[in-house]
Amino acid sequence: MKIVIGNAWQDSMNITNECSQIPHYKKLGSAIGFIFEAKFFYMKVHFIAIGGSAMHNLALAMHKKGMTVTGSDDEIVEPSKSRLEKAGILPAQPGWYPEKINNELDAVILGMHARIDNPELVKAQELGLRIFSYPGYIYEQSKEKTRIVIGGSHGKTSITAMILHVLGENEKATDYLVGAQLKGYDTMVKITKEAPYILLEGDEYLSSPIERVPKFHLYHPHIAVLSGIAWDHINVFPTFDNYLEQFRKFVSLIEEDGVLFYFDGDEELCKIANESSRKDIRFVAYKEHPSMIRNGITYLTTDIGDVELKIFGRHNLQNLMAAMLVCEEAGVKKEDFYRSISTFEGAARRLEPIFRGKNTQVFKDFAHSPSKLKATTEAVKSQFPEKKLIACMELHTFSSLNAEFLEEYKGAMSSADEAIVYFNPHTVAHKKLAEITIEQVKAAFNDDALIVYKKSSEVLDKLKSSDLKDSVLLMMSSGNFDGLNYEELPDLLNLD
Repeated sequence: MKIVIGNAWQDSMNITNECSQIPHYKKLGSAIGFIFEAKFFYMKVHFIAIGGSAMHNLALAMHKKGMTVTGSDDEIVEPSKSRLEKAGILPAQPGWYPEKINNELDAVILGMHARIDNPELVKAQELGLRIFSYPGYIYEQSKEKTRIVIGGSHGKTSITAMILHVLGENEKATDYLVGAQLKGYDTMVKITKEAPYILLEGDEYLSSPIERVPKFHLYHPHIAVLSGIAWDHINVFPTFDNYLEQFRKFVSLIEEDGVLFYFDGDEELCKIANESSRKDIRFVAYKEHPSMIRNGITYLTTDIGDVELKIFGRHNLQNLMAAMLVCEEAGVKKEDFYRSISTFEGAARRLEPIFRGKNTQVFKDFAHSPSKLKATTEAVKSQFPEKKLIACMELHTFSSLNAEFLEEYKGAMSSADEAIVYFNPHTVAHKKLAEITIEQVKAAFNDDALIVYKKSSEVLDKLKSSDLKDSVLLMMSSGNFDGLNYEELPDLLNLD
């Protein structure tokens, strides 16, 4: 009998002495074969594009389990850089080094940031090494688990974080992959042998340069959520119909006897659910959880009384309802869910408070797409109706900087009392997009009062000169306004 260990074949008799005391072996999947647990902990894995959000978290998780982890990237920014450095697995220098790729590697994990002609990828292909996208690798590690996958154009991270928080509070052992840092967690990826569940944030972006399918197509959930659909990632989904098709496909990949929870306020999701031919899964629509706002605090209206929350916004009340349904499916009682969710403080950069003073509050948020921008500004204005809302956002993604897609932003910041948009022409050029102008941005947002800047220093100067008394300042971007340290912002603006 032969046993595959990574890409190396070994006769089972040769490892009998090493593994005779180990009663179990882990199945890594058909691509890697059967691996004894001892060998699993000493696997050698190389990450191509290790600096990505999910990639570096997976690398840290595997390193923590005792695997030998190496990696490369042409640029690694914070917080990935510091976290990899602290673990001792930060590449010595940026760039791609095919000499790092050799037959001693058991697997190569390929990030979407790498190009198809990446020299390390080419070398791995020439050597016939096992190459995974990170979602492909995660699936191989979770075949024996109940997979919970949270999909949708918006709200994925928040819903995933809520569920993880509640399951943890109720001692439900759960592996996970989350797209943002959460308080109390060293890494945002965890894979164990024992946990019966794995909770996965299901991104619709492509998996890798050689596996050009959406990440959430690879997970095959037993329990699935779709929070809403709003066209995004136009560089890979050039039409809305093409984008919609990815969600139809996701529904088709839910495991038999599974369940899909979907937001019934989304017209496209309702169509997908109503038109699906699948009779072997349950379709369950959900609404926004009933609530009220008192003195700037949101309370859930429930059968057991009002439940105070640390989060707010209609979009978060929708997210919370999805999280509650998933947790009930996992065996959490409703009253236990309410008890646990009351202590949930939110995921990083999801309406995360930076400063709370006597007269001014400052929040940062990851909002960048039109739907996220609209939901976030509406949430803040509804929560603090008596305060002036100054909303600043950065056009940073490929879609947002595309002249054609800009039209999708019409009215996205209409809830703000003062709206500021920033974009960097260098970023536009780096993404090989056509130039856009201040006039184009103003026309796209359909707001004559919109203030548009092309230098981040101008944004800061504008805020410094503004009267921020009795105001809420909302900073929104998937970037960081060219290196602006949000934590220093209150001091820079002399807030008290």
